[in-house]
Amino acid sequence: MRNTAKITTAVLAAGALTLGLGACGSDKGSDSASSDGSGPLVVAASPTPHAEILTFVKDNLAKKAGLDLEVKEFTDYVTPNTATEDGSVDANYFQNQPYLDDFNKKNGTHIVPVVTVHLEPLGLYSHKVKSADALKSGATIAVPNDSVNEARALKLLAANKLITLKDGVGNDATPADITANPKKLTFKELEAAQTPRSLDDVDAAVINGNYAIEADLKPASDALVLESAKDNPYGNFLAVKKGDESDPRVKKLATLLTSPEVKKFIADKYAGSVIASF
Repeated sequence: MRNTAKITTAVLAAGALTLGLGACGSDKGSDSASSDGSGPLVVAASPTPHAEILTFVKDNLAKKAGLDLEVKEFTDYVTPNTATEDGSVDANYFQNQPYLDDFNKKNGTHIVPVVTVHLEPLGLYSHKVKSADALKSGATIAVPNDSVNEARALKLLAANKLITLKDGVGNDATPADITANPKKLTFKELEAAQTPRSLDDVDAAVINGNYAIEADLKPASDALVLESAKDNPYGNFLAVKKGDESDPRVKKLATLLTSPEVKKFIADKYAGSVIASF
């Protein structure tokens, strides 16, 4: 029986930003993280593709490796880190380095990467045009509203000559840093999870790979423009609270997540929409 708990953003909203409050409550029940490195390894993950990859490991590789793995699904980009910080879970798998750096800085958390597993290319999608060049003057583009993913979205648009950004703006880019905008594009800032739902209301949307897949979009074929995997800093990794990197359960999972079996699973299941980083 698959041991996966789905936790919606709505249920968690009241406590998601409070580091002292466990995402799953303060009681350390049988499905909570263990403080002494024994018991099951509880990992917080976005449903797609992270929890799917972890479930493949759980169902096919973990038992032979002597790992008791539990997967908890979260639909937001905040609670997995706060839950890892307060010990409600042992680890998480959903984010990239620029996002984590920004999150730790803003929230005083101490989350560190363990091993990079895959890349989900960010893409521009539309229900109204078939190419980026077909966007009309004044078109509205939805972009994620968290600072790192918004900057990433703007850099994608800049790489495809839709806008020009101020030199050296990096991962802090906002629409205020646009120096040239020949199509007079306007930007609608939304929570990353909401961007696929905006496609009927805007001319196009920049959507994170996991949310695109959940919305039945195929990044490799449906995106008007897509991030290149070459030298891409946005690989997604397994992460833990600093000090837990040496947990033997974490080391086992890191090895399994970068195994040939997982690489083949990613290639077969996602057909280029998710790319193994190892």
